[in-house]
Amino acid sequence: QVQLVESGGGLVQAGGSLRLSCAASRSIFDIKTMDWYRQAPGKQRELVAAILRGGTTNYADSVKGRFTISRDNAKDTVYLSMNNLKPEDTALYYCNVLALTGSYWGQGTQVTVSS
Repeated sequence: QVQLVESGGGLVQAGGSLRLSCAASRSIFDIKTMDWYRQAPGKQRELVAAILRGGTTNYADSVKGRFTISRDNAKDTVYLSMNNLKPEDTALYYCNVLALTGSYWGQGTQVTVSS
């Protein structure tokens, strides 16, 4: 069973930066998309950023210009670089991988931005 392990979350002041990583425990066959979602307390989980197999990226309007998603295909790893963080970015961040063999989720990493 493939596991996704996120890391890089933490507590940061507004205006600061963090870089999240999500690595697969073993190679995943035929990955289509790699995504980052987040869920704040009392809110629904929302898509933050996605990167397709060919490298095309999509971002939520709220993070455009501040967050950058990237992937290392050789390592089945996806990253989320977050700059100019705001208190409203506080949430539990999850990575998701959609592949031919199914959809995989990580356990989440907490990002807390203080004002």
